[in-house]
Amino acid sequence: MAAVEAGPVPATSAPEDASRDASEAASAGPEVPPLPAGNRLSLHLHPGGCRQLLRLCAQQAPQLLEVDFLQLSSHEDPQLLEAALARLPWSLPRLRSLVLKGGQHRDALGACLRGSLTTLPASLSSLAHLAHLDLSFNSLETLPACVPQMCGLDALLLSRNCLSELPAALGTLPALTFLAVTHNRLRTLPPALGALSSLQRLDLSGNLLEALPPEIGGLGSLAELNLASNRLQSLPSSLAGLRALRLFILHSNLLASVPASLACLPLLTRLDLRDNQLRDVPPELLDAPFVRLQGNPLGRPPPDPPNPPGTPVVPEMPRLLLTSDLDSFAVTPQGCSVTLACGVRLQFPAGAAAAPVTIRYRLWPPEPRLVPLGPHDALLSGVLELQPHGAAFQQEVGLWLLFVPPRARRCREVVVRTLSGNSWSDLETCLEEEAPTRLWAHCQVPHFSWFLVVSRPVSDARLVPPEGTLLCSSGHAGVRVTFPPGATEEPRHVRMQVVHVGSRELQALLGEPEAASSPLLCLSQSSPSSFLRPVTVQLPLPPGVTGLSLDRARLHLLHRAAPAAAWDDVTAQVALELTHLYARFRVTRFSWYWLWYTTKACVGSLAQKAWERLRLHRVNLIALQRRRDPKQVLLQCLPRSKVDATLRRLLERYRGPEPSDTVEMFEGEKFFAAFERGIDIDADRPDCVEGRLCFVFYSHLKNLKEVYVTTALDRRARAVRGQVSFYRGEVPEGVPEEAEAARQKRGPAALWMATLPIKLPRLRGCEGPTREPGLSLAPLNLGDAETGFLTQSNLLNVAGRLGPDWPAVALHLGLPYRELQRIRHEFRDDLDGQVRHMLFSWAERQAGQPGAAGRLVQALEQSDRRDVAEEVRAVLELGRRKYQEGIRHTSLAPRNLASPDRSPSPSPEPAQA
Repeated sequence: MAAVEAGPVPATSAPEDASRDASEAASAGPEVPPLPAGNRLSLHLHPGGCRQLLRLCAQQAPQLLEVDFLQLSSHEDPQLLEAALARLPWSLPRLRSLVLKGGQHRDALGACLRGSLTTLPASLSSLAHLAHLDLSFNSLETLPACVPQMCGLDALLLSRNCLSELPAALGTLPALTFLAVTHNRLRTLPPALGALSSLQRLDLSGNLLEALPPEIGGLGSLAELNLASNRLQSLPSSLAGLRALRLFILHSNLLASVPASLACLPLLTRLDLRDNQLRDVPPELLDAPFVRLQGNPLGRPPPDPPNPPGTPVVPEMPRLLLTSDLDSFAVTPQGCSVTLACGVRLQFPAGAAAAPVTIRYRLWPPEPRLVPLGPHDALLSGVLELQPHGAAFQQEVGLWLLFVPPRARRCREVVVRTLSGNSWSDLETCLEEEAPTRLWAHCQVPHFSWFLVVSRPVSDARLVPPEGTLLCSSGHAGVRVTFPPGATEEPRHVRMQVVHVGSRELQALLGEPEAASSPLLCLSQSSPSSFLRPVTVQLPLPPGVTGLSLDRARLHLLHRAAPAAAWDDVTAQVALELTHLYARFRVTRFSWYWLWYTTKACVGSLAQKAWERLRLHRVNLIALQRRRDPKQVLLQCLPRSKVDATLRRLLERYRGPEPSDTVEMFEGEKFFAAFERGIDIDADRPDCVEGRLCFVFYSHLKNLKEVYVTTALDRRARAVRGQVSFYRGEVPEGVPEEAEAARQKRGPAALWMATLPIKLPRLRGCEGPTREPGLSLAPLNLGDAETGFLTQSNLLNVAGRLGPDWPAVALHLGLPYRELQRIRHEFRDDLDGQVRHMLFSWAERQAGQPGAAGRLVQALEQSDRRDVAEEVRAVLELGRRKYQEGIRHTSLAPRNLASPDRSPSPSPEPAQA
């Protein structure tokens, strides 16, 4: 079906043109328009959707009388669009939800294009049942006069238009509960807006508002108010009348003060005042846990007085807030402040870019090839990639990465690690508190590459000149290195790291109550050559040992060269000088050093075991099944200290066996989960190989995945008692059979870690699995073999990522606003239940219909969740490739068939996670 092409318009009146176009559309061609699916009619994906609607109206299809949801693209010819809309009151009298959105087409740079809609026919005011109207991404400069006359309107979405004001008549909508006018050009608000007594959610972010009318305090039912990214300089005291307000977003404005009465709002749970001009905040708000104040000049002196007349005015630095559907932004010589959707902040000072440059970013999941960690390092964040790689700036760029701080901070520090050329280096990093449980890692970036946040042992560095110097540890006062004059001809950089060692663990390993060791010392330098003169290293004697009472035969100096994996006892090769508290020795090359006090022989092999024990994390593995749907399985690897708290939080919705026995794992170690005894994973996932689910353990990140499982056994006869086993390493090319795996569990170097039972209960009669009210979990396969399927497990992963963004996705999928309210009420204490019920109930209605997977991807993009949309595309692409490979394997297609290249573009180095 070809799209409508606009030609020259004859000199006739607009109503005549519309009537003629409608008549032509109703009679043109033998093509049969699509009939409504149930009570829904979605024509926004079809070229010429308005023509198809006019044909249906001309045929007087009886199904139209039952339609309560209609979605059209506003990228149609304006005259056809007007003619189609004019027919709605007579052809669709029960219409409850009308979506007329643009933004479905993009320009050459990937930006969404506005629709052509500039007004609405006056006859639409007679749609007596209309409750939801979405006019986003259009070209409206004024609100159509028919909108304030829609007395039953419950939700009105006007985002991303060209509105400069709202009419006072808008205050006459008695049933309106949701109003979104984001990213327009509003400078003022009508006082009549305060008459919307039923309004619960008001979003006016991304406008040009400089003040609020006092009447806004009359919105007694308002629960959420978003005024972010405006130009507000003050707030009216009448806001104290918003007694139902729970969420108040005011970040990225110009506020110099806020009324103290905001602290008296009884239901307020979040007040976001970030990135304003606040220098003084009322004490009631300053100490409140729900207030966010980052990015304000609190406590700083006021700015200098304005310059005298004639002084050049320096323009204010632009501030950008990127949504998740944008992966790039432009930087000019003027500079800018950028907040990315993934929580990263960038500050480009004026003059940093000599010419305009486009910056692209992506947040990669952590994977060993992308995460360079030292033996005692821990990863605290994902991997941020900024492009173009190697781009140098005239001034350093500020970078803020958000992370959850580790509990153990003794003798450790947090740094930002980046790839410079072919090697990784650590940037000078300072920490800023975002919340008690979250911190910002702030650094200055000289160029763009990959960045991640790492916790490492405290590092002390110094430049050693030919005259010599002294390097002391900031974490252990007794550890120092003395460089004599003449140790080097050219200045060289040296670095020292000290790792604390607990005596109890060492004594338990050796079985010797009197065993002890010094801190573990790592010395490194920038030059590969040895020092010209010996360097003196000082280590404290092990705890409980003094130079006057020790037995020298029990004192051992251990050495480990960087490439080697073994520790060597070098006591006989060096001259140990002992004082009352310290031991000193001289070296010419840098490496690892450790001082032990023990009666054991073969200390080198024992030191290797002890060193590995220092780097191991004690974890437990859990496998839980959702109470309402046992086929939904949650797998997680948790540090032992977090198991009890996590289970208390999960056991309201999940049930399952006790956690596994304690297992020891290294930071960044790979492992996989294998379902056995008749149970398999019901999905094609990028992280699933041969039915095995791949994991990478990072002690400070969530090692959690949820999957749907299936079985080939008949559950009507009996319950299926399967299991899931966890194994170390990558998935082998030939996965062993279960009998062979059972034998491997008893081996001395077994890769098996744990096995936990999984039970799928017996189906009684025609009953399905226990489910949420109104939610069917029959096998769902959205799509087809050629374009790729989305299964229950895929949808479950999507649901787990949406969080509070699910209502926007639901509206873009075409769900009526009344259904959203019903879901909120039915699952009012369960956000996960809201998301899953919405997504699965929609998927059940779409089963068997073509284009359902594509509609989901488009809805995710329109809801600013491009990150999830890309993952769905990857799953669909994987299904398409497997389908094509299956055709070639079974010789259903000729061998010389040249299939289109559907593989994703190669990822930059390092390899993609």
